[in-house]
Amino acid sequence: MLWMVGIIGALVALVVVLYNRLVGLRNGSESAWSDIDVQLKRRHNLIPNLVETVKGYAAHEAKTFEEVTAARGRAVEASGAVAQGGAENALSRAIANVFAVAEAYPELRASQNFRELQQELSAIEDAIQAARRYYNAVVRDLNTACDTVPSNFVASWFKIGKKEYFELDEPEARQAPRVDFSS
Repeated sequence: MLWMVGIIGALVALVVVLYNRLVGLRNGSESAWSDIDVQLKRRHNLIPNLVETVKGYAAHEAKTFEEVTAARGRAVEASGAVAQGGAENALSRAIANVFAVAEAYPELRASQNFRELQQELSAIEDAIQAARRYYNAVVRDLNTACDTVPSNFVASWFKIGKKEYFELDEPEARQAPRVDFSS
């Protein structure tokens, strides 16, 4: 009889350990997503300043500015890793168009304000990538735990589910837009 109590105690201890691990991974993924969200908000807040700076030099490029404003709006409203990734891809393409417009204006490229905004955007893009890598690593660990025995039983009992990865599909969206000022 004592051995049955020991087995039941061991099983309860295993469930507790697995549950705590799953909760830690779930909370870690939520914290990591929060880090991504902070960086994306920094990026979203920088976009209007960038557009206004370029607009001052290239006012006739209204379509480009409307596209970046619309893309920013969609990115701000997106929720969830997949939707956010798609919206951020579109925003990156729109930002690249703004930098392409800036190429035609040497006085804009020489502007201290424009250079500072570009450097800040580059730093934010790097921070987003670092936060994305961390988030995806935590999500990978959570998803693996939700798929492997015996933690998958504990995950289903306590309704701890898998999370989506935050992906940037476009290769050009994986890097900060680059502008060559050497010419």
